[in-house]
Amino acid sequence: MKIANAPCSWGILEFGLDGTTDSYQKMLDEMSIAGYNGTELGDWGFLPTEPNLLQKELEIRDLKLVGAFVPVNFRKQEDHHAGLENALKIARLLGEVHSSEATIVLSDENGKDPLRRHNAGRIQPEHQLSSDEWKIFSNGVEKVARTVLDETGIPSVFHHHCAGFVESPDEIRILMERTDPELLGLCFDTGHYAYGGGNPVEGLSEHFSRIRHVHFKDFDPAIARKSKQNNWDYFESLENGIFSELGKGSIDFEKVLKRLEKEKYDGWVVVEQDILPGMGSPLESAKRNREYLRSIGL
Repeated sequence: MKIANAPCSWGILEFGLDGTTDSYQKMLDEMSIAGYNGTELGDWGFLPTEPNLLQKELEIRDLKLVGAFVPVNFRKQEDHHAGLENALKIARLLGEVHSSEATIVLSDENGKDPLRRHNAGRIQPEHQLSSDEWKIFSNGVEKVARTVLDETGIPSVFHHHCAGFVESPDEIRILMERTDPELLGLCFDTGHYAYGGGNPVEGLSEHFSRIRHVHFKDFDPAIARKSKQNNWDYFESLENGIFSELGKGSIDFEKVLKRLEKEKYDGWVVVEQDILPGMGSPLESAKRNREYLRSIGL
């Protein structure tokens, strides 16, 4: 297994949130110093979008580009075309930099729907997509994945995510059942799986045949309880630290690692500690997260 981190651990989130962030040079420097071997792309335009420059910046720090998060409003068919064009633009960049390492990480446009945003971590059946909406959603995901693969050769995975329409274990299961495994893998995120109401070790076992990208993210159930008590939305929960440093939340990463090893997973493990701009010291957290992984044998 290969270990990467992601710009979201430095407050570079794919939701258009305000706030002052570090330069991409500083983030890449710190990622390398902290002991990681790869990065995801982050927001379009944060890292260089000129392939030669991006490749140079990565190579001088001995980093690989391992993927790019691409949110699409799959619930609305009229938004699929724009999402497809964005995915193709990003996939072409990945292909020109490190095509053998990278994957497109598709996701819902998380946080867009107020109902899902305000009920993240506490989704009820009445909050879920209707049968017709599921058809539109899953067809859109397949179309983007197929077109990206055909035109760029870059594979796609889907990232289940709180505050989107694929959050709970049931919703993940439905999307996997409705999509072609030859076209679409799963980006399994331990923190979002737990926040969405599941047991990550059980989720890994259930979906391993589809898992082609893994995010290690911890989850603090005490913050989740406060979120429910105070009726926080997803972003307020983020601000209050719902995703803690590794080893400080409830995820049993030793069991997660043993399951991945048992299944002979040899892909990227991407550490993510979603923070908002200005929260804490990303470098120190990245160092502690990397040291924690070493302590459990990764």
